[in-house]
Amino acid sequence: MLEYKFDVQLLIEGQGLSEDGINDYFREHFDGDCLLAVGDEDLIKIHFHTNKPWEVLEYCASLGDIYDVVVENMERQAEDLDG
Repeated sequence: MLEYKFDVQLLIEGQGLSEDGINDYFREHFDGDCLLAVGDEDLIKIHFHTNKPWEVLEYCASLGDIYDVVVENMERQAEDLDG
């Protein structure tokens, strides 16, 4: 059994985005692992494993437009089921 069930990936498009600020917010407010928040002040790519993907989506949407959103159930993938 995985500690974190969902793999969340998305892009955030906005203005004045901060990799460091987003990384800090994730570490302080979300339980999860495998955080990747990279980009520039106009576009950030997010990758994160969590059990509460809706919290990640809500926060990211507060920063700008989110798109290319993927939420995969890694437990289902491990069992060769559609994720």
